Amino acid sequence: MEVWQRTLATNLLGPANLTWQIARHMIDVPPAEGLPVGRIVNVGSRGAYRGEPDIPAYGASKAGLHSLGQSMAVRLGRHGIAVTSIAPGFIDTDMAAQGLAGEQGARTRAQSPFDRVARPEEVAEAIVALADPRAEWASGAVLDFNGASHLR
Repeated sequence: MEVWQRTLATNLLGPANLTWQIARHMIDVPPAEGLPVGRIVNVGSRGAYRGEPDIPAYGASKAGLHSLGQSMAVRLGRHGIAVTSIAPGFIDTDMAAQGLAGEQGARTRAQSPFDRVARPEEVAEAIVALADPRAEWASGAVLDFNGASHLR
């Protein structure tokens, strides 16, 4: 239960609180001339869709985050705030380094036809694109960002 509580607090309750805080600010403080009221981009996971049998709290928390984003897209759209989510697969980070080493890493990379995992810069660029003022119509979307390693 401790792992579940910590995971939900980090991956769902924290972003929910941050969304509430920043949405209040976006609604209360007018944007600069010519800019939209705001954009919120959540970082979920492909694990929300394919399941995470070894870490079910993680998959559940990310599924909840995707649902939160979609709910907030509907709720905040009337204020000019677009909310989207990105669902990356594995990313080549220090945190993932151990799991991406050796044969296990080769199997993970082989899940994608590109035979690799995402670079952090690629994820950042996708987030910037979703936050762009011209990306309003993507509100409510969850961008699968996993190099075709999991299709739905």
